[in-house]
Amino acid sequence: MVWFTVLLGLVGLERLAELVVSKRNAAWSLSRGGVEVGRSHYPPMVALHTALLIGAGVEVWLARPPFVPALGWPMLALVVLAQALRWWCIATLGHQWNTRVIVVPGASRVRRGPYRLMTHPNYVAVVVEGFALPLVHTAWITAVVFTLANAVLLAVRIRTENSALHLLGGPSP
Repeated sequence: MVWFTVLLGLVGLERLAELVVSKRNAAWSLSRGGVEVGRSHYPPMVALHTALLIGAGVEVWLARPPFVPALGWPMLALVVLAQALRWWCIATLGHQWNTRVIVVPGASRVRRGPYRLMTHPNYVAVVVEGFALPLVHTAWITAVVFTLANAVLLAVRIRTENSALHLLGGPSP
């Protein structure tokens, strides 16, 4: 349980690093005339992602499920792969990446890196991490609740992003 708590702490620190990068990139976008769209879903998204980390920790400490190596190690590998994909997305988008949806007039749509393979690779990372992270230590309830709530939230978020991408030109996905 202690090592799982350390893992959750490391993921939490990674999220803080994302927010630092996001804030810097959002300022860059806004200084170039960027317009934020879909603000209303952002607070629930932050709350849900925070709840993932807290919920997994609370579930493990209160319910004390066993660490099942045949489940835990593959899930840890998926968490690491999800982080790698997420940072590949961040690096590929450069200044255009942030946790909000900001459209910069005149910016071109990015179609390289993981975006040449799929439209929303960052959300693949989010989905994988959302079920895999709790399952590293058999926190089934958190994995299921986050996955279901995230599916609802992602439907809104992806619709918002697709509309914003349409403003950048080219067909919507």
